[in-house]
Amino acid sequence: MSRRDAAAGNPLLDAVHEGTSKQGFESIRLVTGRGPVSCRLYPVPSARAALFVGGVGGGWDTPAHGLYPRLCADLPGDGIACLRLRFRDPTQLAEAEYDCLAAVEYLERRHATSVALVGHSVGAAAVLRAAARCAAVRTVVALAAQSHGVEGVDTLGPRCSTFFIHGLLDRLLPPACSTRLHAAAREPKRLKYVNGAGHLLDEAAEQVYRDLRAWLVQELQEQDPRSYGS
Repeated sequence: MSRRDAAAGNPLLDAVHEGTSKQGFESIRLVTGRGPVSCRLYPVPSARAALFVGGVGGGWDTPAHGLYPRLCADLPGDGIACLRLRFRDPTQLAEAEYDCLAAVEYLERRHATSVALVGHSVGAAAVLRAAARCAAVRTVVALAAQSHGVEGVDTLGPRCSTFFIHGLLDRLLPPACSTRLHAAAREPKRLKYVNGAGHLLDEAAEQVYRDLRAWLVQELQEQDPRSYGS
């Protein structure tokens, strides 16, 4: 089971299936103690799952020219269920983290035992914070991460790997943010700077897609040799 922060408790009260779209995802409403959280589930029978969250823009925002819907369409073929989440309030980091905790708990209830968290900008900060409190999380991918307010990154390894990707032309959150987070993280970890890319990483969309898909498949292997002690 997940290790929840005492202040957060167990955020998920219920999950309601609201139908299946023509695009193949299931609309899920997570019922939490702080309000409903909308999600899109791309299911596959598997103990492996990945959660994708956007940034301060809110809604179903995604970096790198549709990176999230593309990965969510392809990763089920690799045996990884996918869940996209729309924050209740993306401007509040603590609330965004809470939503992530509810989503991880939902995935665990669906029998996921190896979970990846992927976030962009403030969403990267939220998933890093959530990963420190959830034992099922095996890896975090932080895209153009905000470093302010991030807690617990130094506690993740070796249970949970980290992968930081940052555009060298990011004018909103400078690459130094990911540099600091990577320095604080334990192994296994990776840091990649992307030449010519700004905050949304649109200029390197294909490269980011390939890197993320390969990383998630590798880190969520069913027979992972690393020890994930509590």
